[in-house]
Amino acid sequence: MKIAILSLFPDILKGYFVDSIMSRAVGKGLIDYELVNIRDYAYDKHHVCDDSPYGGGAGMVIKAEPLAKSLDSIGVKGKRVIYPTPSGRVFSQSIARELAAEEELIFICGRYEGIDQRVIDLYVDDEISIGDYVISSGEIATLVLVDAVYRLIEGVIAGDSLEEESFTQSLLEYPHYTRPEVFRGLAVPKVLLGGHHAEIEAWRLRKRVEKTLRTRSDLLRENKVGKDVLRIRDELLDN
Repeated sequence: MKIAILSLFPDILKGYFVDSIMSRAVGKGLIDYELVNIRDYAYDKHHVCDDSPYGGGAGMVIKAEPLAKSLDSIGVKGKRVIYPTPSGRVFSQSIARELAAEEELIFICGRYEGIDQRVIDLYVDDEISIGDYVISSGEIATLVLVDAVYRLIEGVIAGDSLEEESFTQSLLEYPHYTRPEVFRGLAVPKVLLGGHHAEIEAWRLRKRVEKTLRTRSDLLRENKVGKDVLRIRDELLDN
């Protein structure tokens, strides 16, 4: 997969690509990336990329021209252009899987009040929100999306690790423990120490259902989970 990110502040993004699991994925040739500085395509003396909005109002808007030129410089044909924005569809694991199937993705990092609507009309394929809240940096939102997507690419993370994570099978993840066996009076559950894999798997599944029921019961709809999960859910509700 190739990922291109357009930003007014690309230096914010550089560390992520050289100091994380992402750097290993890049080293293996699983992912290629490009950071594009939108300011390089603002040809005035001060490389100004924002201006006040027509109609008045607070804040500034990223101008259409430098943003469009930066998109043209890398080419958008056959690539999916994504604009992270609070007004987009809410991101989920299923959307992450959808994006992971793409060959090339382009992300536009917004700032201030956002970007000129004409860039959205002309270039953007998908507007995605990372949640019902507002942050000041489109770079942060973009990294959330990129991180969720790239780890689903085959070879980046071991398959068994992915299978056990939250939101696989529409369930949250089970609790984890490591040494020591007792910490401040709290002991590791005995089932995890016995070496009986079937019992451990049953315990983990029950804990996943328990956690999901407690904090994200909306995930336990009957059309999304299997019979074993529904049975455990019903047992927990009866107790």
